Amino acid sequence: MNVDPQIQVQLLDIQAKDTEVAQLEYKRATLPAIEVKKELESSFERARDQHIASEMILSDLAREAIKAEGDVGVVRQRVAKDQEMLNSGEINDPKQLSNLQHELESLGKRQLDLEDVELEVMERVEGAKAAVEVLAQQKKDFSARLEVVSAELDSELAALSVDLIDVRTQRESLAAAIPAEFLALYEKIRKGHQGMGAAKLHRGQCEGCRLAIPPQELNTIKAASPDEVIQCEECRCILIRTADSGI
Repeated sequence: MNVDPQIQVQLLDIQAKDTEVAQLEYKRATLPAIEVKKELESSFERARDQHIASEMILSDLAREAIKAEGDVGVVRQRVAKDQEMLNSGEINDPKQLSNLQHELESLGKRQLDLEDVELEVMERVEGAKAAVEVLAQQKKDFSARLEVVSAELDSELAALSVDLIDVRTQRESLAAAIPAEFLALYEKIRKGHQGMGAAKLHRGQCEGCRLAIPPQELNTIKAASPDEVIQCEECRCILIRTADSGI
């Protein structure tokens, strides 16, 4: 393939724009805020799930507290009824009186036990309430931080998108002046060589693979017509010859 030397040099400008696009795309994909956002999303989801679980625990304990309070209330009512009966003087039978006093003693012990249970449940309720409040605040804090980081990330992505559009527009303008067949060769090489399709021959070295061109190959390149398209034998990049190529 033969292409005007000046047009071949222009290919370096296109390569520079393609490299700039690749750098911008890499930067867009590796913004620190992306990882921060992912971590905050995980933390928020974890705090949200823990908050929901703590609310369920609190709800269960609240029902348990109501039951414990009811159990104590039933015993207290029974104690009050028996005590009223004992104080009324209506029971004259010594055996009945003895049984009633014994029942009151048993009920008293039962009441104390149930009140201990009620107290324990109430303490657990208070602890659960505290946990719910802490987790609710954590969820709120993560949500607020996530909102800030998301806004910062959106701003950074928007700025990079503007830069990408600008560079791609410049690239399209440059590519319009390149013969289709020559541009197609460059694109084919670039896609198979990690984005590098053209490189300057600088002082006997290919700037694509950074390897020195063997003397015999340099002689061949030197003898070639200026408009002949030359490729590096090592990386296949189109070699652009300039005044400082070393040939």
